[in-house]
Amino acid sequence: MNQRTLEILLGMDEKDIELQIAYHCAPLLAGLKSSNLLMLCSEDLDRGTDILKRAGISYFVMADMEGKAAVLLFDRQRLEIYLREEKVWKVFRDMGYGEQSMGKILYAFRQRYERYLRSDQEFPHEMGLLLGYPVEDVEGFILNGGKNCLCIGYWKVYENPDEKIALFRRFERARDILMEMVSQGLTIAEVVQKRLLVLFA
Repeated sequence: MNQRTLEILLGMDEKDIELQIAYHCAPLLAGLKSSNLLMLCSEDLDRGTDILKRAGISYFVMADMEGKAAVLLFDRQRLEIYLREEKVWKVFRDMGYGEQSMGKILYAFRQRYERYLRSDQEFPHEMGLLLGYPVEDVEGFILNGGKNCLCIGYWKVYENPDEKIALFRRFERARDILMEMVSQGLTIAEVVQKRLLVLFA
């Protein structure tokens, strides 16, 4: 995070949903990642989803409980392709998922995630796959109980650390640029519609 992004972040109104989306979801908006997770206050959910609709961003509300909403923002085509990969689907299948369609996976995941939030079930680590994390890192996390990783960035890395560190730097650059754009008055819809983020492709 550069100094300017830190300044924007420190001065950010927690009700500024556009800046929240820019901060938490820049890798997705920049085309570097298939999905990102956005946490909102439940009272801001309608306003947040309206912003996403106007920007043409796909989203799925994973949970809305106890005043907090977890929203998955995603590139539908990229995420569908990823979830159809044999290694990825094997993880879901081994965790008891019965159908491979993205819609079925999302709805089944929401049930598991809500049970976790009610403390009825352990954390569903397949969330990492829905967030587009490399399958080898999700499997490594599960097998190692979250320990013994090679490095930590946007997720815990268990293979190819140099490649992932370079990717994390691109994520950071995307966030810095997008935060600056939105802080200067551009909306998320304008950023997406004007394709101002092609520089990240």
